[in-house]
Amino acid sequence: MKKARYNRISSPNQNLERQLKRNHPDEMIFSDVVSGSVAFNEREKGQELMNAIENGTVDFVSVAAVDRLGRNLYDVLTTLEYFTTNDVVLRVDNLGIESMVDGKPNQVFKLIVSVLGNVAEMERANLRERQLEGIAIAKAKGVYKGREKGTCMNETEFLEKYKHVVKETKNHPDLSIRKLAKLTSVSVGTVQRVKKIMVES
Repeated sequence: MKKARYNRISSPNQNLERQLKRNHPDEMIFSDVVSGSVAFNEREKGQELMNAIENGTVDFVSVAAVDRLGRNLYDVLTTLEYFTTNDVVLRVDNLGIESMVDGKPNQVFKLIVSVLGNVAEMERANLRERQLEGIAIAKAKGVYKGREKGTCMNETEFLEKYKHVVKETKNHPDLSIRKLAKLTSVSVGTVQRVKKIMVES
């Protein structure tokens, strides 16, 4: 087997040591410093790993946890499907399980990943709800300042931030705004603004 390890941290001040402690000397290392909201196939090292897979350099990938591959279930499952299609075994260390057994997809693995992905999405939704509640309380007390004037993103920056939404909007032109929002794990308002900018540009 030609092994690789994929790591991801969100910012340079975070420590990769926890993710790297399981690596073996024969593993190629791919480490991204990027938000988990960025799709795996749009990350610099993610793309390098995919190139290594496609040229036959890698056929076994390890990650510390499934959330290293993406924050939303759609992206995780899309990446998993990519690995399976290319006959690559994915091992998730904290689950102690591999995506393929004897060359066939491990259905238990896929089920576990789906459940974990749904739980993670629910946790993020709950966090966002608590944030909004905190903002509402702060506003009621008159201590919430909100975004400083002049910090709004322009249209180009907005599309860059939500390029995964742009991609799925192009790939699924018949999907409703609500379904696109669910697919990309953003608000309906974000999808509406993306579509508006795309139409006007």
